[in-house]
Amino acid sequence: QDQLVESGGGLVQAGGSLRLSCTASERPFTSYIMGWFRHRPGQGHEFVAANNRLDGRTYYADSVKGRFTMTRDNAKKTVYLQMNSLKPEDTADYYCAAGSHPDYGVWIRYSYWGQGTQVTVSS
Repeated sequence: QDQLVESGGGLVQAGGSLRLSCTASERPFTSYIMGWFRHRPGQGHEFVAANNRLDGRTYYADSVKGRFTMTRDNAKKTVYLQMNSLKPEDTADYYCAAGSHPDYGVWIRYSYWGQGTQVTVSS
């Protein structure tokens, strides 16, 4: 079954850190691009970060650049999102996605999506 499973969300104080994990089944992980998005009630899915396995490049939204780091472990078919210096505005449901379309910042361009993990940052 093609699936992505996120974990690692939780409640943290502002300034703290969390590490999210996304483990993929075989077919999704062969996609060129793995991405992280976040969603707040009443808003669309906001791009956070993406990694392209073909050229090894990782892209970040301006809002998280310098605070979040995305890494990839091919042996474990897992991608991670290390989130440091968290702010209350980072509160959202975080989703992992996999796909091969070059528009890595667009939610609907992906082919596989996880169920999400909730991150709450208290002030």
